Amino acid sequence: MNVKINDKDDVILKILHYFITEEDYKPVIINGLENEIWLENMQKDLKLIRINTNYIHNEEQYKNDIYKAQSIMKSIKKSTFSFRMTMLNLLLDTGESVEVLDTKNIETIKVEKISDFKKNKVVNEFFPKVKDAILTKKADALEFFKLTEDMNEKTIKNEKKLEKIFSPKKPVITYLLLVLNILVFLYEMLNGDITYDFANNYERVFTYHEYYRLFTSLFLHADILHIACNMYSLYILGPIVERYYGRTKFLIIYILSGLIGNLFSCLFMTNITFSLGASGALFGLLGSIMYFTYYYRATLQGLLRSPLIPSVLANLAIGFMIPGIDVSAHIGGLVGGFLVTMAIGIGDKGRKQDRINGFIVSVILVIALIYLILMK
Repeated sequence: MNVKINDKDDVILKILHYFITEEDYKPVIINGLENEIWLENMQKDLKLIRINTNYIHNEEQYKNDIYKAQSIMKSIKKSTFSFRMTMLNLLLDTGESVEVLDTKNIETIKVEKISDFKKNKVVNEFFPKVKDAILTKKADALEFFKLTEDMNEKTIKNEKKLEKIFSPKKPVITYLLLVLNILVFLYEMLNGDITYDFANNYERVFTYHEYYRLFTSLFLHADILHIACNMYSLYILGPIVERYYGRTKFLIIYILSGLIGNLFSCLFMTNITFSLGASGALFGLLGSIMYFTYYYRATLQGLLRSPLIPSVLANLAIGFMIPGIDVSAHIGGLVGGFLVTMAIGIGDKGRKQDRINGFIVSVILVIALIYLILMK
């Protein structure tokens, strides 16, 4: 079988192969576009790659093309809740008179040969691995099919990773926490003294050094309505976080969020106030889900449009309006869940810098809370 590969197809294929297999970009499906390929990787500094093979013959057409690219980028930015969106715009067919203009958040490059791409200053700045990529040799028919097969294998591999993350799993730790909370509540009903012996109180914790209260109070509840609401929330949220992060990380997020929530509570409570309940840990699970959905915002756009964030805000608002609800623990748990999740990372994804930042900010937050509590 004879297959003829022209120069433009050769350039497109090799650029696509590089970004998909080496830089983990994924195709973006955009309806109504012709002769354009869009790729995205929300963890890169250049989040979008646009490969445009339409012929641009003059400056006016170039400006119209840039406006179209900006409009599409703005739409993707809005749908993925991105604070800043940047793009590498590769033009593969332009007239000699067309001059590339500086455009905010868009790096535009004219590419006629693969060497134009590989040796470009901007490409080398953002993608250092391109220096070692074998791109200059023109692909023959066999190489063409091999490159295509490599991209398909990479896509299938990524899909399997997503399937592993999102596939249903038995929420063992969630069920164990449910049982533990219920058993502790039943024991509370038989022995009411346990509530105040193990509930959170900043004076008992920091003056009398009863630090265990920061942990034990997470499993105590005031009455049947209190535990019913919290256990229902755990039943809903627990399996989601346990599926996304795995059992060990889920337990770490739950406990540390609850502890940070209790530190927030200590900061704002009086010496006669006791707090108890799993709410801080549960809001930590919400914070964890918020981090996950933002991290996978290109994949989970439907979930981002769900009532998740409004429900968090509604719960906080209700807490401010109803006396007796420890809003500070809710806020602390929410913040703690987000930061702890950032620190432990998401599977094999996530930038090392993000995890370092999450760890540093979490440590600083805990130290600052303890300092402020001691200064009360």
